[in-house]
Amino acid sequence: MSDLSFFDLPIKPALLNNLESLGYMQMTAVQATALPEVLAGKDVITQAKTGSGKTAVFGLGILNKLDVSALNVQSLVLCPTRELADQVAAELRRLARGIPNVKIITVCGGASTRSQITSLEHGAHVVIGTPGRVKDLLDRGALLLDALKLFVLDEADRMLDMGFQDALDEIIAFIPMQQQTLLFSATYPVTIASIANRVMQQPIMLKIEGTNDAVIEQNFYRVKANHERLAGIELLMLVHRPERVLIFCNTKADVKAVTQAVLDFGFNALALHGDLEQKDRDQTLIRFINKSTTVLVATDVAARGLDIDDLDMVINYHIASDTEVHLHRIGRTGRAGKQGAVHSFYAAKESYKMQRLSEFLGIQISNQQLPQTAGYQSKPYKPPMMTIRLSGGKKEKLRAGDVLGALTSENGIHGQQVGKITLFDYCAYVAVNREVATVALNKLRHDKIKGKTFKAWLLKD
Repeated sequence: MSDLSFFDLPIKPALLNNLESLGYMQMTAVQATALPEVLAGKDVITQAKTGSGKTAVFGLGILNKLDVSALNVQSLVLCPTRELADQVAAELRRLARGIPNVKIITVCGGASTRSQITSLEHGAHVVIGTPGRVKDLLDRGALLLDALKLFVLDEADRMLDMGFQDALDEIIAFIPMQQQTLLFSATYPVTIASIANRVMQQPIMLKIEGTNDAVIEQNFYRVKANHERLAGIELLMLVHRPERVLIFCNTKADVKAVTQAVLDFGFNALALHGDLEQKDRDQTLIRFINKSTTVLVATDVAARGLDIDDLDMVINYHIASDTEVHLHRIGRTGRAGKQGAVHSFYAAKESYKMQRLSEFLGIQISNQQLPQTAGYQSKPYKPPMMTIRLSGGKKEKLRAGDVLGALTSENGIHGQQVGKITLFDYCAYVAVNREVATVALNKLRHDKIKGKTFKAWLLKD
């Protein structure tokens, strides 16, 4: 953390008051380094890891120069995935609470193009989207950038990894020259430099080291066969009893096999891979983020761009083929100074990977022993929350406060027993404490919300 305060910077009073109410007091390293340059209107390239607080950097830059009276697109943010775009939009809305009538919309694949065009027709100040859909809307003339003041490329290296080079090139052709550009990337390959040269004017290059203040314990276990990896996962779960653990596999087949094995062990587990429909992918992530599922098993491609933080444990079923990917995996635990743990399994034939990883991390990797079996609780456990799905969403004008109010009204549950509420256009998800899930379900099924009764389902373990 930095000694520099947000109050030391030329930020609108309404934004500062909201930052104080949100508990934003001290800046992270990336905020203290980059935000003054952003607020000064300079083009900035920031190399920083996930979890560094970079969203607040460009979010405050966007909101500080926003003219609410002009209902046109003044800022465009590109993200590699729909999930990251949704998370960025949610954070910008939090930051914008002190400024009335700010309109922020997301435009991503996996959702209706028609509804997004309609939203744009009604006007927007900030558009956050994925390259493919943004390019499509620009080509259709549905997204106009004539009044653009700020262009943000978030996780630019991931966008290139996912094959968005051509889409980015075409989008850049629509970007007016007289605007500010901010580029954020965990790495800075030649292809990123090429993009920067095309769209940025005398950019300032900032490289932030150690931005997530991670405290991570790494453990490596040599195994001979996959059944030893699975036995190791069960043992680690039973001994350490993490609330949420993310298991990385190198292939979709491994994801499916490991998920089934963890279910057979008696734990709640869900799989995240490229074969999932968008609806199922959304639901899987919601249940993991809101603590209704203990274990998420994923490929690197499926997990790319997801801002899932505060994990108790990350397990590498196989060692990643790329050292940067390994770093990206382990960065999901031990954030904000909290202790995190990473457990990695490797076979003798992967010794070349281990040598490369040892040199990259600057640590001596040796074979460690799994925890002793004596004294641990032998029974699996359930996650603390369960998820209820509602048949109504934002199109019915539902807000999180409406759902919370229905749950906590007469004969309902306590507000502290309600977890994360996530709203989509036509449905909503709410997490509730496991022990009151049935009461909560009955409240939502039988009580009216905004004068209407909605269908509700409890998502089974």
